[in-house]
Amino acid sequence: MLVKVESTGKLERKMRVELPAERVEKEVDTRLKSVGRTVKIKGFRPGKVPPTVVRKHYGVQVRQEVLSELMSKSYSDAIAQENLQPVAQPTIEPEVAENGSDFAFVATFDVLPEVQLKNLEKIKVKKPEVEIGDEDSEDMIMNLRKQRATWNAVARESAKGDRVIVDFDGRIKDEPISGGQGTEVPVILGQGSMLPDFEKALFGVKAEQEKSFKVKFPKDYQAEDLKGKKVDFSIKVHRVEEEELPPLDDSLAELYGVTEGGLEQLRSDVLDNMRREANQKTVNDIKDQALTGLLETNSIEVPNSLKQQEMHAMQHEAMRRMGTEDHDQAPPIENFAEGADRRVQLSLLIRQLIEDNNIVLDQEKLRSKVEELCSGYENADEMVANYMSNPQIMAQFEPMVLEEQAVDWITENGICTTESISFKEYMNP
Repeated sequence: MLVKVESTGKLERKMRVELPAERVEKEVDTRLKSVGRTVKIKGFRPGKVPPTVVRKHYGVQVRQEVLSELMSKSYSDAIAQENLQPVAQPTIEPEVAENGSDFAFVATFDVLPEVQLKNLEKIKVKKPEVEIGDEDSEDMIMNLRKQRATWNAVARESAKGDRVIVDFDGRIKDEPISGGQGTEVPVILGQGSMLPDFEKALFGVKAEQEKSFKVKFPKDYQAEDLKGKKVDFSIKVHRVEEEELPPLDDSLAELYGVTEGGLEQLRSDVLDNMRREANQKTVNDIKDQALTGLLETNSIEVPNSLKQQEMHAMQHEAMRRMGTEDHDQAPPIENFAEGADRRVQLSLLIRQLIEDNNIVLDQEKLRSKVEELCSGYENADEMVANYMSNPQIMAQFEPMVLEEQAVDWITENGICTTESISFKEYMNP
């Protein structure tokens, strides 16, 4: 077997493998003899069919089978011989050859890049220390009250905090603008949900009032035909409504399913939830900083085949979120090129980091991850037990935990600082 490897790109290889004709013919002859012992051909007794007749009837089929098997085996042997690491199935093209001549094929494939990590100690990570004050928790309680607020019609003029129910029609030179019409649209004054000129015109109006005014659209407005334009709006006010919050007592807790402990228990639950949210965001922020730093200090070329696989996976995930299986409705696959490149780079870098530093799976962290993901269910303990005893499910959790351990290693061995920040500023930058 003769093997010749050619680099046709940074990570692409073309490998030509040539097999002696004698090897091919010997295998074909052996296979035809085996076929001849059992084949049934009209006019001949089983096992007595002449070799020339067997070859005439089955020679082409047997040769194709032999060549296919030899290509598969010789490809594997050649890869091992040349110490190559293909990252995906190769494209194999046999060369046309006449009977009696040597057989050759060309395999094209990508190989893994050589990864030598450096400058890990220079990766900077800033850990947020989130401070949750009394004002933060009271703001959250107020949000809960607003979520259960009722709106009552009033006869007075509208003011900040009121909800105005309006019909509106926007036009330029008497021509309706796209998206410029609405019927019984609720607008809460002071929330900034509408353009400033539009919301300003809704202050001081009363039920059944009609009004006209101009609205200046910003120069960076998303619709090209409205950027920087002045639009004439006419409105009809249906109602002006005043917000009524539920009382700040145990009845508020009951609205949120807290049956024991009343308002104090609700406050405690809210505080616990705020801590969980802040902690999860902190974990994600630290992870993003660590992995971004890993990329910036160790950018590598990625195999195109792996990148294409990841692009397809991301496209299918986007289709799943969209609730469609129709590829005609899928986002263009090119949209995922940058994200796929980042994912593949990080996968290779993290794998090398784990290997270089002998990071082994922490079983306690693994169990904690499973418990965390099952914690929201009533039968959480049963789910954890089932997951932990299922090798297929655990095979999905293990890479997640190993990645978290790699992030921990980066933060512990890099330049790590802390920063105090308020809950409001951190969660709503």
